[in-house]
Amino acid sequence: MNNFFSVAGKTAVVTGGSSGIGAMIARGFVESGVKTYITSRKLEQLEQTAAELSSLGECIAIQSDLSTMAGVDAFAEEMFKREPKIDILINNAGAAWGAPVEEFPESGWDKVMDLNVKSIFFLSQRLLPALRLAGNADEPSRIVNIASVNGITHPHMNNYSYSASKAAVIQMTRHMAADIRPTNVNINAIAPGFFPSKMTKHALAHEQEIKEGLPARKVGELADVAGTAIYLCSKASNYVCGHTVVLDGGQVANAG
Repeated sequence: MNNFFSVAGKTAVVTGGSSGIGAMIARGFVESGVKTYITSRKLEQLEQTAAELSSLGECIAIQSDLSTMAGVDAFAEEMFKREPKIDILINNAGAAWGAPVEEFPESGWDKVMDLNVKSIFFLSQRLLPALRLAGNADEPSRIVNIASVNGITHPHMNNYSYSASKAAVIQMTRHMAADIRPTNVNINAIAPGFFPSKMTKHALAHEQEIKEGLPARKVGELADVAGTAIYLCSKASNYVCGHTVVLDGGQVANAG
């Protein structure tokens, strides 16, 4: 039974892997025997995270800026030089912007959409050859897109481009899965609620209040998101296709 959930021996790429949810997933992979590449824009933090995770297994840092097509292409080319086959792609890199609806700037819309939606699609597209080489009918390769509960229910924040981008990720996951799954690449998504990260640090200043508003009475932690990602990248989830796992301690259910 344990083999159903094994990801040992696979090769994974985790974007935005230097901190927050990306680092949590990367740690779960490394501890589970996955050769894990992490990428992010800020080199110092990226190398620090890779060094920490390398004490647990194999973790390699590659700096990139996925907010531009040039950055997406450069990262994909670097991965092809290193790995002809990629078993797992975790599209986690993301950005947010907050402003009242009357003041929300075009730059805050474009920045978020470029990284949260456009880069996911085109990095997945660019890496498809390596993903297809790794997958087969019995064990497809995996893409897991990190969405958000903000793409499902009202965020109660002025993060209009972020919530719209995450709703787009959920639909893009469904759409791409239907088209790509026959080629031995399976795609699903995770929609996290409150997890500790730079993006949620302002909200988590009110952590106790947030906990009391959640049926689970807790914010997310490493085991929650790493375990879900491992499940979605293991044989146990072979028949799960195009779905978004809501990982929120009951936040969406509590919204009514």
